[in-house]
Amino acid sequence: MNKVILKGRLTSNPEVRYTDGGMAIARFHLAIDRRKTKDNQDPGADFPSCVAFGKTAEVIEKHTAKGAMILVEGRLQTGSYTGQDGVKKYTTEVILDSFEFCEKKEGAPAPATDADGFMNIPEGLEEELPFN
Repeated sequence: MNKVILKGRLTSNPEVRYTDGGMAIARFHLAIDRRKTKDNQDPGADFPSCVAFGKTAEVIEKHTAKGAMILVEGRLQTGSYTGQDGVKKYTTEVILDSFEFCEKKEGAPAPATDADGFMNIPEGLEEELPFN
Protein backbone atom coordinates (compact mmCIF):
# COMPACT_ATOMS: atom_id res chain seq x y z
CA MET A 1 0.00 0.00 0.00
CA ASN A 2 1.28 3.48 -0.88
CA LYS A 3 -0.53 6.10 1.22
CA VAL A 4 0.80 9.32 2.74
CA ILE A 5 -0.91 11.78 5.08
CA LEU A 6 0.98 14.99 5.88
CA LYS A 7 0.12 18.21 7.70
CA GLY A 8 2.23 21.31 7.21
CA ARG A 9 2.48 24.86 5.99
CA LEU A 10 3.05 25.94 2.38
CA THR A 11 6.58 27.29 1.95
CA SER A 12 5.47 29.54 -0.93
CA ASN A 13 2.40 30.20 -3.05
CA PRO A 14 1.46 27.17 -5.16
CA GLU A 15 2.86 27.24 -8.70
CA VAL A 16 0.07 26.36 -11.13
CA ARG A 17 0.49 25.54 -14.80
CA TYR A 18 -2.00 24.21 -17.33
CA THR A 19 -1.60 21.38 -19.81
CA ASP A 20 -2.46 21.90 -23.47
CA GLY A 21 -5.77 20.21 -22.65
CA GLY A 22 -6.52 22.80 -19.94
CA MET A 23 -5.90 20.65 -16.84
CA ALA A 24 -4.38 22.51 -13.88
CA ILE A 25 -1.25 21.15 -12.19
CA ALA A 26 -0.27 22.73 -8.85
CA ARG A 27 3.18 22.21 -7.35
CA PHE A 28 4.15 23.29 -3.86
CA HIS A 29 6.27 22.31 -0.86
CA LEU A 30 5.11 21.79 2.71
CA ALA A 31 7.18 22.60 5.79
CA ILE A 32 6.59 19.81 8.28
CA ASP A 33 8.18 20.03 11.73
CA ARG A 34 9.69 16.87 13.13
CA ARG A 35 8.86 15.89 16.69
CA LYS A 36 11.07 17.35 19.36
CA THR A 37 13.54 15.02 20.99
CA LYS A 38 13.34 13.97 24.63
CA ASP A 39 15.89 16.64 25.58
CA ASN A 40 13.72 19.28 23.82
CA GLN A 41 16.20 19.83 20.97
CA ASP A 42 14.75 21.14 17.71
CA PRO A 43 15.10 18.25 15.23
CA GLY A 44 14.39 20.42 12.19
CA ALA A 45 11.78 20.06 9.46
CA ASP A 46 11.10 18.24 6.20
CA PHE A 47 10.01 19.91 2.97
CA PRO A 48 8.25 17.38 0.71
CA SER A 49 7.29 18.33 -2.82
CA CYS A 50 3.56 17.97 -3.54
CA VAL A 51 1.62 17.85 -6.82
CA ALA A 52 -2.16 18.26 -7.31
CA PHE A 53 -4.15 17.92 -10.53
CA GLY A 54 -7.44 19.24 -11.95
CA LYS A 55 -10.05 20.84 -9.68
CA THR A 56 -7.97 20.06 -6.59
CA ALA A 57 -5.08 22.09 -8.06
CA GLU A 58 -7.41 24.99 -8.91
CA VAL A 59 -8.90 25.09 -5.39
CA ILE A 60 -5.43 24.99 -3.82
CA GLU A 61 -4.33 27.86 -6.06
CA LYS A 62 -7.40 29.97 -5.29
CA HIS A 63 -7.72 29.36 -1.55
CA THR A 64 -4.17 28.89 -0.21
CA ALA A 65 -1.01 30.94 -0.03
CA LYS A 66 2.41 30.84 1.57
CA GLY A 67 2.07 29.94 5.25
CA ALA A 68 -1.34 28.24 4.96
CA MET A 69 -1.67 25.06 7.04
CA ILE A 70 -3.15 22.15 5.08
CA LEU A 71 -3.41 18.40 5.44
CA VAL A 72 -2.70 16.41 2.29
CA GLU A 73 -3.46 12.79 1.50
CA GLY A 74 -1.96 10.98 -1.43
CA ARG A 75 0.77 8.62 -2.55
CA LEU A 76 4.52 8.78 -2.99
CA GLN A 77 5.88 8.72 -6.51
CA THR A 78 9.57 8.49 -7.37
CA GLY A 79 11.24 9.36 -10.63
CA SER A 80 14.58 10.26 -12.13
CA TYR A 81 16.10 12.41 -14.84
CA THR A 82 19.54 13.28 -16.13
CA GLY A 83 20.59 16.83 -15.26
CA GLN A 84 22.42 19.21 -17.57
CA ASP A 85 25.64 18.13 -15.88
CA GLY A 86 25.02 14.54 -17.03
CA VAL A 87 24.38 13.28 -13.48
CA LYS A 88 21.26 11.21 -12.80
CA LYS A 89 18.94 12.95 -10.30
CA TYR A 90 16.21 11.25 -8.28
CA THR A 91 12.89 12.78 -7.23
CA THR A 92 10.18 11.92 -4.72
CA GLU A 93 6.81 13.69 -4.78
CA VAL A 94 3.50 13.38 -2.97
CA ILE A 95 0.74 13.04 -5.57
CA LEU A 96 -2.43 14.35 -3.92
CA ASP A 97 -5.69 12.47 -3.81
CA SER A 98 -7.27 15.03 -1.47
CA PHE A 99 -6.51 17.81 0.99
CA GLU A 100 -8.14 19.69 3.87
CA PHE A 101 -7.80 23.25 5.12
CA CYS A 102 -6.55 23.27 8.71
CA GLU A 103 -7.29 26.91 9.52
CA LYS A 104 -10.05 29.29 8.69
CA LYS A 105 -9.14 32.55 7.02
CA GLU A 106 -8.70 35.47 9.41
CA GLY A 107 -11.86 37.53 9.67
CA ALA A 108 -13.94 34.81 8.00
CA PRO A 109 -17.24 34.15 9.78
CA ALA A 110 -17.89 30.66 11.09
CA PRO A 111 -19.79 28.60 8.51
CA ALA A 112 -23.55 28.50 8.92
CA THR A 113 -25.00 25.15 9.90
CA ASP A 114 -28.46 23.70 9.69
CA ALA A 115 -30.43 22.08 12.55
CA ASP A 116 -28.54 18.80 12.10
CA GLY A 117 -25.16 20.54 12.45
CA PHE A 118 -24.15 20.19 8.80
CA MET A 119 -22.41 23.12 7.13
CA ASN A 120 -24.46 25.03 4.55
CA ILE A 121 -22.46 25.44 1.33
CA PRO A 122 -23.08 28.84 -0.28
CA GLU A 123 -24.63 28.78 -3.73
CA GLY A 124 -22.09 28.67 -6.54
CA LEU A 125 -19.33 27.17 -4.36
CA GLU A 126 -20.32 23.62 -5.30
CA GLU A 127 -18.53 24.06 -8.64
CA GLU A 128 -15.23 24.79 -6.84
CA LEU A 129 -15.29 21.77 -4.53
CA PRO A 130 -12.69 19.15 -5.56
CA PHE A 131 -14.96 16.15 -4.88
CA ASN A 132 -17.72 17.02 -7.35
